[in-house]
Amino acid sequence: MKNTNDALKKITDDVVGSYDIHGGINHIEGCTLPSQNSVKEIIDTLMDIFFPGFFTSNEISGTDLKDFTLNKITALNDLLTNEIIKSLKFQHRHQQDSSDNIEETIAKKSAEESIFFLNKIPEIRKILKTDVEAFYDSDPAAASHEEVIVSYPGIFAIAVYRAAHELFNNKIPLIPRIMTEYAHTKTGIDIHPGANIGKYFFIDHGTGVVIGETSIIGERCRIYQGVTLGALKIEFNRDDDGKVIECNKRHPTLEDDVTIYSGATILGGKTILKKGTLIGGNAWVTSTTEAGDKVVFDTSNTQKVFKK
Repeated sequence: MKNTNDALKKITDDVVGSYDIHGGINHIEGCTLPSQNSVKEIIDTLMDIFFPGFFTSNEISGTDLKDFTLNKITALNDLLTNEIIKSLKFQHRHQQDSSDNIEETIAKKSAEESIFFLNKIPEIRKILKTDVEAFYDSDPAAASHEEVIVSYPGIFAIAVYRAAHELFNNKIPLIPRIMTEYAHTKTGIDIHPGANIGKYFFIDHGTGVVIGETSIIGERCRIYQGVTLGALKIEFNRDDDGKVIECNKRHPTLEDDVTIYSGATILGGKTILKKGTLIGGNAWVTSTTEAGDKVVFDTSNTQKVFKK
């Protein structure tokens, strides 16, 4: 036992020593960061509000709906405000200000940001309804809207993205990425909260889909598993605090009614898939298409071929 305790103390000394030697991946004596568990609770509460009655263990009656919703929104406001406080403290960690003043300012700002977000929920639900319709209309295996909501990973990833996107647009740090990366771990679908995605969006199967930060996606677009909307070339600079100060659009634009089949890779901020473009499986696209183009992968000479 003594030998074990001595070994554990020695290991502890070595690990603590590594904190000094290998800095940059420590967060010691820093402000408390947003909690992954709390953000997961925020997502679970949002799903109950977005889709009432789908994820609760008990039936919700019409007479109970208002009380149910008020309880969920109150809980969400408390959770979100607390996590925004943590994220804003992190954002302003280098700011020179009196402790009391910055604490008060951040608390007030966080409460305002939470209410601002909550006011967006009806509009988010309006768009999510179009997404559910897109899944039902695009997939003959979908037996009902209810099946889409309770079982399809794509609709979960999109719902989380649409909430995170609102927070991202309001420049709330950390939380939007934690939200979408949680959805990523659950679904295999990686949507950056900064992407701009139109109504009636459909992701089938979903595993391996990557949608980069500066992607723009129009209405009624359909994406299948393994599709990447990525960067062709990355050039950017950071300031002394690590913030990006110069970065051009890196990811492609999809106009309305674009379909991209499995395994296709679309790269570059200047790449535009014009209205009605169809991209075949495993195609590699780095240039702009014309409206209605079909792009297929030619296995005989390993290059993409454009066909009207």
